[in-house]
Amino acid sequence: MSLALGLDTSNYTTSTALYCTDSGEVTQQKKLLPVAKGQLGLRQSDAVFHHVQQLPEMMTALFDGCGKQPQVIGVSTRPRPVDGSYMPCFEVGRGAAEQLAAVLGVPVKRYSHQEGHIAAAMYSSGFRAQPGEQFLAYHLSGGTTEGVLVTRHDDGFDAELLCGSLDLKAGQLIDRVAGMLGLPFPGGVHLEKLALECDETIRCKPTMNGLDCCLSGVENICQRLHAEGESAEYIARVCLEHIISAVTAMTQGIFEKYGEMPVLFAGGVSSNVIMRAEMERRFGARFAQPAFSCDNAAGIAILASGGECL
Repeated sequence: MSLALGLDTSNYTTSTALYCTDSGEVTQQKKLLPVAKGQLGLRQSDAVFHHVQQLPEMMTALFDGCGKQPQVIGVSTRPRPVDGSYMPCFEVGRGAAEQLAAVLGVPVKRYSHQEGHIAAAMYSSGFRAQPGEQFLAYHLSGGTTEGVLVTRHDDGFDAELLCGSLDLKAGQLIDRVAGMLGLPFPGGVHLEKLALECDETIRCKPTMNGLDCCLSGVENICQRLHAEGESAEYIARVCLEHIISAVTAMTQGIFEKYGEMPVLFAGGVSSNVIMRAEMERRFGARFAQPAFSCDNAAGIAILASGGECL
């Protein structure tokens, strides 16, 4: 049995995973970083501190009863696969991976956080791409709202940025609106629950700049509705429908410029059931399963194994 270990220490979750090449199964252990009530995120220094505390706990749980050691270690070392992409929190995972590799005498493979999300979405959705094949992948999370053109190659893929939000990210917008409504952080699942209780038709006109979108105006709309006494259910639905309309406009623009292609969604925001239903209906999009939507050592472990299952 060959095992690949994946580590991902993002700004929101301490994530660990083992991928078994023989069975094709993934085992995960992950834990959200603690955020004080009323806060909408973490400073990098706090994120680093909490990862240092939580990573040993996650590793202990991951290897409990395993009885095997990994033959390779994968780790996310930066947010995106581009020069200059950096966040201090990823240094916790990188340091742990390099220490383990030195002790075990196994290689370390380094990837970006975004690549891990795309790989996890491919694995859990059953979407497969042949070497040289291209597809559109969305990474929607608290820190990222991007559409990238992915080209599959033998041991992974390349990702070219095509579009994104020029201001607020989708996850930031959701958390801000959820916070305004008195919901816990992170707010995605709580806002979705409210939105599902609203069956009114919401008409949205996305703010676009070429293929890119702007989402800060949606926060202003939601604040105005809140001040006017609109229901929390209605405001939640307005927020999510505006995000969906922006992603729809970006996708249509990409199809017009580059031609139609398969569409894959990754990241925590993409676990939203309202978005999933609409994107599946419009574009036949594929989505990561909820357990593989959040920050995502699973995809890192799969890539480290060679990515043959993708």
